[in-house]
Amino acid sequence: MLVVHYPEDLSLAQYLQIEQELVKEVKEPTLFTWIVQPTVIYGRHQSAEVEVNEAYCAENGIAVVQRKSGGGCVYADQGNLMISYIEPSVFSRQYSESPFTRFLKLIAEALQAKGLPTVTTAHNDILVEDHKVSGWACYTTPTGTIVHGTMLYDVNLDALQHAITPTQAKLAKHGVASVRQRVANLKELSNVFNDINELRTHIESFVHCTL
Repeated sequence: MLVVHYPEDLSLAQYLQIEQELVKEVKEPTLFTWIVQPTVIYGRHQSAEVEVNEAYCAENGIAVVQRKSGGGCVYADQGNLMISYIEPSVFSRQYSESPFTRFLKLIAEALQAKGLPTVTTAHNDILVEDHKVSGWACYTTPTGTIVHGTMLYDVNLDALQHAITPTQAKLAKHGVASVRQRVANLKELSNVFNDINELRTHIESFVHCTL
């Protein structure tokens, strides 16, 4: 299991490109975490016109990027820990569960290890006290699988609320009236991490010691 680090001043598009380069020749499970300037990331099957408040993003200097994996639209800024896990196909064949399922459970266990009441959902989210704190997606190539997700520590939730425009049908599926009602920052829910760097260190250490 490798934990690798990259420069802290890259754009989200550059980090996504790093994932694509890693998965081409990955030899063993590899993890890296990253933090970006305000950005909206939408899935490969989504439309920015539908999912993103493009006018708000343009006015507030928020980048908008599409990723190759599926899943929903997310907002990230310096209060959000981005997590990328790349697993080679030869490693994946040792397990009955997919890399995505196994890694999602592993991240939930990392929070549980700090005493947080954490569960995973059928919508590929991680919840603490019924609030979404983490969302995940994956992308498989002939050589491996990229699993990547968010971990909300101290995200600007007002910006998140304005930058993302899900349909009412999508919100109703989760039983909420707004994005803001559904999500929460770990910092709001618990004081087990003093800052995002402590969260980052814990996630990296837990994954490295477990895989």
